Amino acid sequence: MKLLAGALHLQGLVGARASVWKASGLRSSAGLWPRCWASVGASGSEFGPSVSGRIMRPDDANVAGNVHGGTILKMIEEAGVIISTRHCNSQNGERCVAVLARVERTDFLSPMCIGEVAHVSAEITYTSKHSVEVQVNVMSENILTGTKKLTNKATLWYVPLSLKNVDKVLEVPPVVYSRQEQEEEGRRRYEAQKLERMQTKWRNGDITQPILNPEPNTVSYSQSSLIHLVGPSDCTLHGFVHGGVTMKLMDEVAGIVAARHCKTNIVTASVDAINFHDKIRKGCVITISGRMTFTSNKSMEIEVLVDADPVVDNSQERYRAASAFFTYVSLSQDGRSLPVPQLVPETEDEKKRFEEGKGRYLQMKAKRQGQAEPQP
Repeated sequence: MKLLAGALHLQGLVGARASVWKASGLRSSAGLWPRCWASVGASGSEFGPSVSGRIMRPDDANVAGNVHGGTILKMIEEAGVIISTRHCNSQNGERCVAVLARVERTDFLSPMCIGEVAHVSAEITYTSKHSVEVQVNVMSENILTGTKKLTNKATLWYVPLSLKNVDKVLEVPPVVYSRQEQEEEGRRRYEAQKLERMQTKWRNGDITQPILNPEPNTVSYSQSSLIHLVGPSDCTLHGFVHGGVTMKLMDEVAGIVAARHCKTNIVTASVDAINFHDKIRKGCVITISGRMTFTSNKSMEIEVLVDADPVVDNSQERYRAASAFFTYVSLSQDGRSLPVPQLVPETEDEKKRFEEGKGRYLQMKAKRQGQAEPQP
């Protein structure tokens, strides 16, 4: 409620600023919008980074005291939706709400524990005609020692939907960049994510049917599903599910799959790009399904698929709402990484998915090694 109150208060300030802009006749270099400084690496910006924080409670964590990855993802999305909605309503015109469309790969750099304070900061780094890119950083603070560390960096993409018609995508006010290179780099990121979204939207995502008495270490042994009825507490004021709620449920299912496979304490290591293919409305029944796709010596890749069934609307069939790959690691009681039981793919589809997962693992491993090499 505090966050909502802050957002509403800021919206009033934004409306006042917009009136001042209109009266003063300020226009952007394109001649279409007032100059809207949206924290794109520029000091003295009109909209500074959105910052929030809260202490981690026992219900945020697993039995070992490590905060769930889904809890952190939900906080990241909340910060992103606040700053992107503020920006999209910074001009006079049709009011809108920013809706999560995609989350780029997110690495969990270090675990967060019960009692630590999570500081979440978000800033807008690029805008296209109909989307906003938001960079979010998460810091954990030990309030006893004052020690702080970076735990997460995430990039999210939002689109503004009209409050009058949530199926209508509005235009995004442009931002002013402090350097020309920022806009060019942002445009490349935008085109890359747009292409990948097109490629993953129609991924063959049928979950195999459960079989009786599956063998340990097989896909069927750890495969898990969660069925959830979407209620008002899951949704925005306009009746569709918060992206953070969906991501938290996806992480829970992935965690169950990982725990069933290795039977140890497990933590989220990274999340590949999460694509939100369609909105989920209040009253839908959603099925979140997870299956193991690949294991390396010390990590597990789990594919998670979200299907929505609009049971109160006979005119619409069940549809794929979101999809992503989660990577988990197994930890000992003292927090050391443990070897992971190797997955045994049985069917041709499982073997194909295993090889695809291996390719993603090797690609990311090579990328990390390249980043770790000293620059000449």
